[in-house]
Amino acid sequence: MDIKDIIKPENLVYKNTELMTDNTLSYCPGCGHGTAHNVVMGVIEELGISEDTIGVAPVGCSVLAYEFMDVDMQQAAHGRAPAVATAIARTWPDKYVFTYQGDGDLAAIGTAETIHACNRGENIVIIFVNNGIYGMTGGQMAPTTLPNMPSSTSPYGRDTATTGFPLKITELVANLPGVYSASRHAVHTHKHVRKAKKAIEKAFKDTRLKKGLSIIEIVSNCNSGWKMTPCQSNQWMEENMFPFYELGDIKVNGKLVNK
Repeated sequence: MDIKDIIKPENLVYKNTELMTDNTLSYCPGCGHGTAHNVVMGVIEELGISEDTIGVAPVGCSVLAYEFMDVDMQQAAHGRAPAVATAIARTWPDKYVFTYQGDGDLAAIGTAETIHACNRGENIVIIFVNNGIYGMTGGQMAPTTLPNMPSSTSPYGRDTATTGFPLKITELVANLPGVYSASRHAVHTHKHVRKAKKAIEKAFKDTRLKKGLSIIEIVSNCNSGWKMTPCQSNQWMEENMFPFYELGDIKVNGKLVNK
């Protein structure tokens, strides 16, 4: 049997897209950012829209995304990616515009920009990576940190009596009429990668049809910030993050999903 009979497109689990540069990733070994990057760029490559795509990356672990994603990129101030993406999409309405943001950026300092871009229904795609902490700056507690979850600023666990509850930002914005689709995924196994890729592909296709804003949340590990090995962090994510941040569709084609 020829190897080509085995490695068929429908059986392919992973390949390195040509839209990822050869630069060494700055992310910690085991981090989900690298896989998420590859999925996003893989979708853009397969859709043949690389020359018409513009990405926006603000401050956070993804601040150097322009070093790895071989499409036009614009850096934004901390939390302001949706505002910058709004300007780009309105200036060049025929472009595919996406933001790539972490939870500390999108759900904390950028909460207002996120919510209002969603409420206006800007024709952009938001890729939202949620690892439950501020990964870049030392693992501090973020709006997405789970109850009783330790962090560098909550070493005994998050106390909701004094710091409030985790913010489920994707469910929150899904209720806004300007959001066309909202879903939550992961990228730590090939099964999850395929589902995330399908959602991201749909989001870019909906951009082509001027459907409005799509948000795809990717729940990721942060083995460095969580003080675990990559394998331990993936297991902890499955056992603790997924029950709270439930994976799956939240809003599809403008309609909330009943669960």
